[in-house]
Amino acid sequence: MTDSTPTTAPADTAPADTAPADTAPASTATVQAAGADDFGREAQRILAELTANPNAQFRDGQCEAIRDLVVGKKRVLVVQRTGWGKSAVYFVATRMLRAAGTGPSLIISPLLALMRDQIAAAQRAGVRAASLNSSNVTEWDAVLEDLRAGSLDVLLVSPERLNNPQFRDEVLPQLLSFLGLIVVDEAHCISDWGHDFRPDYRRIGRILSELPNDTPVLATTATANSRVVNDVAEQLGDDTTVVRGELARDSLRLGVQPGLDASERIAWLGSHLGDFTGSGIVYTLTVSAAEDITRILRDQGHEVRAYTGRTDAEERAELEQMLKDNRLKALVATSALGMGFDKPDLGFVVHLGAPSSAVAYYQQVGRAGRATDSADVLLLPGREDEEIWEYFATASMPSQTDANAVLTALAEADGPLSVARLETLVGTKRTRLNLLLKTLEVEDAVSKVKGGYVSTGQGWTYDRERYEKVAAVRADEARAMLDYEATGKCRMEFLIRQLDDPDPQPCGRCDNCAGVWWSSEISDERRAATAGTLHRIGLPIDPRSTWPSGMGNIGVPLKGRIPAEELSAEGRAIARLSDLGQGQTLRSFLAPDAPDAEVPAQIGKWCLEVLSQWNWDDRPEVVVSIPSARRPVTIRSLAANLAAAGRLADGGQLVQVHDHGTPEVNSAFRVKDLHDAFVVPPEVAEAVAGKSVLLVDDEVVSRWTMAICARLLRQAGASAVLPFALALRA
Repeated sequence: MTDSTPTTAPADTAPADTAPADTAPASTATVQAAGADDFGREAQRILAELTANPNAQFRDGQCEAIRDLVVGKKRVLVVQRTGWGKSAVYFVATRMLRAAGTGPSLIISPLLALMRDQIAAAQRAGVRAASLNSSNVTEWDAVLEDLRAGSLDVLLVSPERLNNPQFRDEVLPQLLSFLGLIVVDEAHCISDWGHDFRPDYRRIGRILSELPNDTPVLATTATANSRVVNDVAEQLGDDTTVVRGELARDSLRLGVQPGLDASERIAWLGSHLGDFTGSGIVYTLTVSAAEDITRILRDQGHEVRAYTGRTDAEERAELEQMLKDNRLKALVATSALGMGFDKPDLGFVVHLGAPSSAVAYYQQVGRAGRATDSADVLLLPGREDEEIWEYFATASMPSQTDANAVLTALAEADGPLSVARLETLVGTKRTRLNLLLKTLEVEDAVSKVKGGYVSTGQGWTYDRERYEKVAAVRADEARAMLDYEATGKCRMEFLIRQLDDPDPQPCGRCDNCAGVWWSSEISDERRAATAGTLHRIGLPIDPRSTWPSGMGNIGVPLKGRIPAEELSAEGRAIARLSDLGQGQTLRSFLAPDAPDAEVPAQIGKWCLEVLSQWNWDDRPEVVVSIPSARRPVTIRSLAANLAAAGRLADGGQLVQVHDHGTPEVNSAFRVKDLHDAFVVPPEVAEAVAGKSVLLVDDEVVSRWTMAICARLLRQAGASAVLPFALALRA
């Protein structure tokens, strides 16, 4: 591996990475190097043509990287800050390679948003580009025909597409045989040690190993420290050239406002969102937080929209365009809006809650100020951040038990099993199952074929040492993020040290260098309005109406729609545990390590408020509780107090006859665990006969416990069952 580090920092006035070129003035040395021979003059001519700017100049390192690709046919890893102009490298290289008679470039991009922006940039640059992705399936045949006819210069695909059976078996071998250039965007995703590792990227190393030695490869990233750089370069090949520049973003003005609770953070944002120049992004850690904050800000008159993993592809594209057109003040987003979003004049990024690593934080704030002299970046951390980090870190790790269940199911199957079919045979939830299958696939334990997955027969062993090292790195990154929040030194210098910048220096702009630059005042009126909106209580518990598919395969005689005479009615809960209002109090009271205790007076008051606002069709007459091994005191005190306050009969509780496992499995297995776990004792059956029942539990996770228990009570003669819980976990 060779290393090339520019000695002059690139200017910070370039367009975004997706712009076809960089129009910032280059250093004298770079201009001389670029124009010293015919290659340099031709590259400069193409750059001027692509940008429609005769004065456009390369930044330090750009022309050198192009030369390595076009002339040297090398593998190059570019580690440069956002806005440096990485796409200028592969667009100019593509033009020069195509002029020399090579095949098209293959760009591997992680997100649809990035593909859309890259295609638009390519069109502006006179480069013919198209993509194959999940949103344009109807166009695949035409795209592939254009590719075979030689009328495309660039094909963009996602890492997932590389292992689509049709693409992998029919398209990719043909494409690799005449490929002119392969580009791996956001290459830090290849590495276990990267802040956003994705199993699908692991396949890329295998593809690169099968390429002819003279096929140039460009990998790019803006967020990689030395550990990640070395890992990615090793996977690219021993002779990889690393072009690494300074990562400081002179346009960004960083700051941290600590010490605010959830309500105060939102009240502050509602008071000061209009203070920020232009439009921007407000990041949250969870989907529910994004939705709650959006609702509150819109109630206060701010033009914002939510953008999360629940937002469908068409709406995402529409929201991105609205922000680019400045028709929104901000998108309130999770990390779903990250890599690939290109708005060069994005004016600000605010975080309500901190990401779990300084590297991830740098990546997100790097969305701002790419083509502006100044952009504001403010972090408002929350006390709940570390708990959220731990949840996501745990959920992302594969399990030997889960892997064994999947491999056994595949080994016993007569043919391929789809994800939906596998879900009925193993106990893993869909999201975790998909991640596990990707891990097993890239490690050759399973293979994706038409119709689903098959076992390769090679088995899989949990690499404890590897995953423990990854977990330790994640823990170190989390501690570094807390250190960033607390540091009294330059914040930009701190961030770029985390990325092993070769020459970190104080920025002179952040709150620690130049003083606090924002107002911390929150009016009493805004506090009250935010608290009033935030603390609205009473969420619906939607009843389950259909049994999971495939129940017969696991020995449970339930299928199709749940009969009307066995259904529960719509229920109520105070709030979600993830909510920013009452959710925090409920989360503390119901925490796994919290003592089993009677319901506190404040939570009891909320219960009565929810009941008083509930417009039920059948007023409950009897209260029945679901037994709890973990919190028996809480559940019985809740049921007894509700009965007393509402002048309802206390009908007692159901009887649990065996353990019903954990809700952290898929729906089919959850119903299997629950369907005969409870019985209605005679005294409860007598109490509920012909009556409307308030069915009480502490929290609802999958809604299947309520569905099963409501079914039992309806079968015992209850005229209606209305579920009630303190909290929703989902």
